[in-house]
Amino acid sequence: MSRQALDELKQQIPLLDYLQAHDWHSIRPLSRGRLMGLCPLHADHKPSFLVDPHKNLFYCYGCARGGDVIRFAELYHQVKFSQALSLLRQWRGLAPVLHEAASFYSMQLHRHGGAVAYLYERGIRSPELIENMRIGYAPGGCLRAWLMQLGYSLQTLRESGLVNAVGYDAYVRRIVFPLEENLYGRSLSTSAPPHRFLPGVKGGLYSWDQARLYPEVILVEGLFDYAALRQAGFLNVTCSMGTNLNARQFRQLCDGPRTVYLAFDADTNGSGQQAAQSLVSRLAEHGVKVRTVALPDGHDPNSFFVQGGDAGQFQSLLEAAQ
Repeated sequence: MSRQALDELKQQIPLLDYLQAHDWHSIRPLSRGRLMGLCPLHADHKPSFLVDPHKNLFYCYGCARGGDVIRFAELYHQVKFSQALSLLRQWRGLAPVLHEAASFYSMQLHRHGGAVAYLYERGIRSPELIENMRIGYAPGGCLRAWLMQLGYSLQTLRESGLVNAVGYDAYVRRIVFPLEENLYGRSLSTSAPPHRFLPGVKGGLYSWDQARLYPEVILVEGLFDYAALRQAGFLNVTCSMGTNLNARQFRQLCDGPRTVYLAFDADTNGSGQQAAQSLVSRLAEHGVKVRTVALPDGHDPNSFFVQGGDAGQFQSLLEAAQ
């Protein structure tokens, strides 16, 4: 990529916009329009992260790292230079097409009785919840034509990952959950990988902007677990989409004083419990209070409610958490 192209990319993505889109908040203004806040690159307890929006530069006095928006993307996502460029290009140009795809999938859900039946089997029956989470369905074979009719090029669809190299829809027979910067698809077919994110990786904690407002937060593994708890009336819940938290998700949990209730799956092989104990230790090192919720053997939060558990019983599990 030429120097001119790099400069154009940086001009198209103001550093402050990118920081704010990734949960950074200014704590106090400084002279000449500069801003100071907590560093998103390390566990910061005293504002040390300086941002100059006019120069599109940052510097942290705590970890002694700084640079432009490309350097921030490298450090924040823990990727190489070329991968940082790819992430920034996606962030700049793919939001509109992903939004249109999510709207299309939402429209398709109620046209496919099998998809609705699957949600009902998983205990997700509230129309308001389905609408609020913008849950959709990808039947396959029709998204490409719809988006190209709206004016998107085949190259854009390939770059987004919505279609594959030969032009076929990437999502086929999947329940789709829109995330903040991408999509998650849960396959209904046993012959396909069950989990798939488009484009790229999973991003931050699900619905973190709302969950972070509460002094106590329930963390679950999967989006169906999240949906079951929301449907039962628990608003202080978020989801890591797997037991292995990425660096951004871990920083989010550590961004303020709170108690985190880990409601990971009670797998028969013990993997969920092992992941929970590992996370307990890591969070405790950063001063976060943690409680582990003991679900019945073989259950996750979703199956707990599907099998007849109610909000009162789950609240009792929270109160007994250690």
